[in-house]
Amino acid sequence: MRWSEGPGQDAERTSIDAESGLRLPGLSVNPPDAEGWWTRPLEDWLARQLSQYRHLQDENPDRFAWILRGEFAGRGPDCEPLLSNPEAVAILDEQLLQEAEDRHRGEFDAGRGPEG
Repeated sequence: MRWSEGPGQDAERTSIDAESGLRLPGLSVNPPDAEGWWTRPLEDWLARQLSQYRHLQDENPDRFAWILRGEFAGRGPDCEPLLSNPEAVAILDEQLLQEAEDRHRGEFDAGRGPEG
């Protein structure tokens, strides 16, 4: 999953790490597959993944959430997967995103820091 101005815009640009200025070898994504340690419902994982970066749309209303597939090209500076040769699969509609946000708010203590 990715929040951006879409596959057309992403195809015209190179991803760059904002802090270092280095070019990334692929697009930063949030994986929809839950990790092995995740014992809660898959719907909770998806709600969290979709809600984590929704603020990017507030910063730029042209951004939207979409699903893509591609080749694993490494990990970004926040250990997020990077995909090269991206192929758009779907655009996520607002109703789905709102459901995810509602579930995230209802099921999680969002904003609390990590515990050791």
